[in-house]
Amino acid sequence: MTIAANPPAASDIRPGRLDGETLKDNFADLHAPLTAHEARVEAERCYFCFDAPCQQACPTGIDIPLFIRQIAAGNRTGAGRTIFDSNIMGGMCARVCPTETLCEEACVREVAEGKPVVIGQLQRHATEPAIERGQSPYARGKPAGKRVAIVGAGPAGLACAHELAIAGVESVIFEAREKAGGLNEYGIAAYKTVDDFAAREVEFILSIGGIEIRRGQALGRDVRLEDLRRDYDAVFLGAGLGSTNKLGLPKETELENVIDAVDYIAALRQAKDLTALPVGRRVLVIGGGMTAIDIAVQSKKLGAETVTMAYRRGPEQMKASPYERELAQTSGVVIRYWARPMALEGHAGAFSGVVFENASEDGDASRSVFRIEADVLFTAIGQRGAPEALDGAEIKTKDGRIVVDDQRRASLKGVWAGGDCVFGGQDLTVSAVEDGKQAARSIAAALLS
Repeated sequence: MTIAANPPAASDIRPGRLDGETLKDNFADLHAPLTAHEARVEAERCYFCFDAPCQQACPTGIDIPLFIRQIAAGNRTGAGRTIFDSNIMGGMCARVCPTETLCEEACVREVAEGKPVVIGQLQRHATEPAIERGQSPYARGKPAGKRVAIVGAGPAGLACAHELAIAGVESVIFEAREKAGGLNEYGIAAYKTVDDFAAREVEFILSIGGIEIRRGQALGRDVRLEDLRRDYDAVFLGAGLGSTNKLGLPKETELENVIDAVDYIAALRQAKDLTALPVGRRVLVIGGGMTAIDIAVQSKKLGAETVTMAYRRGPEQMKASPYERELAQTSGVVIRYWARPMALEGHAGAFSGVVFENASEDGDASRSVFRIEADVLFTAIGQRGAPEALDGAEIKTKDGRIVVDDQRRASLKGVWAGGDCVFGGQDLTVSAVEDGKQAARSIAAALLS
């Protein structure tokens, strides 16, 4: 991630647009934790449905009526255990899951009244104490004498490792970065995971024992799949995605201040002092997913005067949920739909604007064009798979992602996969956790039978 240190006079990019106290307020917790009283009152709104639609909507199958009933009865510890039984990263998922399109959208209160039980906030209330203590509520199983290599210390890899530890199977996680957590650590908006929560959750998971993390180890660069298959009893691939997609426009790689949104968010998440982070006065974001929303909102919170999101299709096709779009707009972000980027413009080697073509709703471009001037352009148009890291291994892939069965087994014997790197994945933390959990159960069954 690079922003020009000495941009041309036409650009206005600098650190410290806002003072430290203002930034602290801007990046405070998006949702304040529920008090014990608030949690009980909210829990009592639940109908505790039989065959609950909210539970069916949860990718990890958390028994939502049960944990909410436990909160209503004052059993906060039991509620947390119910959640962790299905999702060991229930704490993070309570913060970052798009509950408005999963469990809460399915809630019968939402259907009847337009006001669902706030399941995500109740889940956070239930899981908080255990993570604060930093101790997994599960005991490591009796050592079975088996070791599994896991590639990637993100949600899929960590969930797999924890589930294997319960079964008594040791695991060694090979992580390319210096910190574990994957996108939870590097890619989630800072105001959703305050107080270093991602790192604390990692320590909570590792506390079960039997899990080793080797950092700075990337598949295809530092370790090879062939060697892992030889040296370990099984391999789980949960390395996420590769590089981000490009616009494919001239000058994209030449102009300064055309920045990958994922890289900037990672820098923001690791920054010790937000006042030192360079911010453009006018920011333009191209994309329509969660990354685009996150970079747009955070740019505004960092002090950008104007932030515009440009998306080539309409709101119905946008990956970001209506709730997230509303969050962006109430934060002062302008969203332009049906805007197809045609050309990048620059001055003295630095980005200065984008020429867009107005696209009609049926997808046919009209003749009208418009230009948006900006100091910084963030691209957030998705990431691609990284089949090259497989080093020619005979694993079936589709669209650059690994094809797996319902047990998360890849086509190559002894290899399982899950998370964003598999074909058909939902690119959600909760889905990655489910992949890791199911893969671990399949691996344990194969190794211990």
